[in-house]
Amino acid sequence: MTTRFARSETTKNRMSENQEQLALIALTLPDGTVKSFPTGSTGLDIALSIGRKLAQDALALQINGTLVDLTAPVTADAAIEIITFDSTEGKDIFWHSSSHIMAQAIEELFPGSKFGAGPSIEQGFYYDVASDHRFREEDLRTIEATMLEISKRDIHIQREEMARTAAIDFFKHTRTDPYKVEILEDTLKNVDTVSLYHQNGFTDLCIGPHLPTTSKLKAVLLTNISSSYWRGDSSRENMQRIYGISFPSEKLLKEYVARLEEAKRRDHRKLGAELELFMLTPEVGSGLPIWLPNGAIIRNELESFLREEQRKRGYLPVYTPHIGNIELYKRSGHYPYYSDSQFPPLTYHDEDGKQEQYLLKPMNCPHHHLIYNSKMRSYRDLPIRLTEFGTVYRHEQSGELNGLVRARGFTQDDSHIYCRPDQLVDEICKAIDLTQFVFGTLGFSDVHTRLSMHDPANQAKYGGTEEVWEQAEKDVKEAADLMGIEYFIGIGEASFYGPKIDFIVRDALGRKWQLGTVQVDYVMPERFDLTYIGSDGQKHRPVVIHRAPFGSMERFIGVLIEHTAGNFPLWLAPVQAVVLPIAEDVHDYAKTVYQAMQAAGIRTEFDTRSEKIGKKIRDAEISKVPCMIVIGQKEQESGEVSLRRHRIGDEGRFSVSGLIEKLLKEITGRT
Repeated sequence: MTTRFARSETTKNRMSENQEQLALIALTLPDGTVKSFPTGSTGLDIALSIGRKLAQDALALQINGTLVDLTAPVTADAAIEIITFDSTEGKDIFWHSSSHIMAQAIEELFPGSKFGAGPSIEQGFYYDVASDHRFREEDLRTIEATMLEISKRDIHIQREEMARTAAIDFFKHTRTDPYKVEILEDTLKNVDTVSLYHQNGFTDLCIGPHLPTTSKLKAVLLTNISSSYWRGDSSRENMQRIYGISFPSEKLLKEYVARLEEAKRRDHRKLGAELELFMLTPEVGSGLPIWLPNGAIIRNELESFLREEQRKRGYLPVYTPHIGNIELYKRSGHYPYYSDSQFPPLTYHDEDGKQEQYLLKPMNCPHHHLIYNSKMRSYRDLPIRLTEFGTVYRHEQSGELNGLVRARGFTQDDSHIYCRPDQLVDEICKAIDLTQFVFGTLGFSDVHTRLSMHDPANQAKYGGTEEVWEQAEKDVKEAADLMGIEYFIGIGEASFYGPKIDFIVRDALGRKWQLGTVQVDYVMPERFDLTYIGSDGQKHRPVVIHRAPFGSMERFIGVLIEHTAGNFPLWLAPVQAVVLPIAEDVHDYAKTVYQAMQAAGIRTEFDTRSEKIGKKIRDAEISKVPCMIVIGQKEQESGEVSLRRHRIGDEGRFSVSGLIEKLLKEITGRT
């Protein structure tokens, strides 16, 4: 009996173990399909069950919105997604893992190298390296080859979780890395457990997830080397930052290199010089662009376009000075919060020896608040919409300057809307609508929207109370929902005074640029004691909306140049048409055509050079003139002209009045 009982218990235990092994979980796939899998299935198991191709492409797993390694087991019902390189998350994981592979290659090639931060970025990755060796271009090719050799080793990347104190000991004694020790003792001092990722002899401190194996990396290009400081602090040790990008196939790398070449061709600094749009010279100063006549025309057309639209929508123009008393910016909070990115104060002593300090204007907002406060406002007056193309100044680091898109002096299409709380959501919607109208007119069709919220875990860096932030973020979200725009949330991306709706456009090469913005501000009305008299006869606080569809005229035009490759639409082109006589005997007639177009307000040039017509057309094409008006003997006899379009070709013959009418319709319609 005892033996039978023992055997019976053993059988029961085995049955129980088998049942546990056969226990199923319900996993919901991205298309809504629900499938059953054994508990403990990994991302790779799930991918294999769907298809071998997906398993080959799989990089990681997302469980209920959380990214984990592909080898992590799933132990409960969940919504899951297999992450591949095609997704934003997949690229981030691929490129961050590639930074680890690059670090391993550097360590093998240059023993003694130490590593700071190695994140993924928008296009690729970088790693900050402390090394006695000064890296050069030829080193990059050697590192690339070693990275591909590491890929061929098919090293399985393993995650290990350990106590923070144990990790400190590991990076002090097992693997000497003072930078990781500093992070563990400082940044992560309140964390109990951390994760490490091992690639044979190379180990890095990282939250993950990472690629399951180094073999996923099939192509890599290390692009450049720059200097950096540990933790971005110029008082700390100087490091070498190596940038790169990688792909799961050689084909994708070739496509990327082709895009790089196209980006060079479209570089706004190159085109700006060729098309005589703007200039930068050390005689004026780094980051301070000068607009040449052609560029000034484009800028003026854009400003006129927005001024006209703003006038229709009830905006009131104002002008404010380029400098202001430093106390004004202390009151607003722009100084000293942003003192690192501002030019030093200008100190002035008057006849009585009294000292005053002035600051080159970092923002237009404080000046507009003073305009609002210049007289008492009634609830009936609101909303008040003040607008200005106001030039501001930032002392950007020289290494960060980039033509028009990152300058030290730039003009914002800045507006501030002062409204009652009950008007706020409607005014946000109107500001969104204006921004969308601007982008649509300028040909930016691929626009992503970020709701930039504050980080509740770091409330001290923001002005105002938690209750004020909660209300402001609620208003921003409500307006975005009412406008039906798709958006994503950016925690910690808010300004110090309020949440933002940031518009991020993709240009013709797929690159992202943050341009327009709409911001809600409950903080500045308190700091500047902004009030209005309500219907109850009492003083109330307005809410301020900061709004700039272009953002910065310089940045916007720089992006527009690259987006269009300098092929501006007719209404924006500095030279809209050029009259090209085929021979000298039609010059008189061609001149009357030129004069008629000029009189109609069409920006026209007259090419009287004794060149062949083919050469004139080629030169006009290179100059990217939208319309070429070709005039020969036939055109003179019929009183007509032939129209040729840039990049399109012949469009037929027109009467002079018919051509002018056609072009003016296109110009006024801003098509």
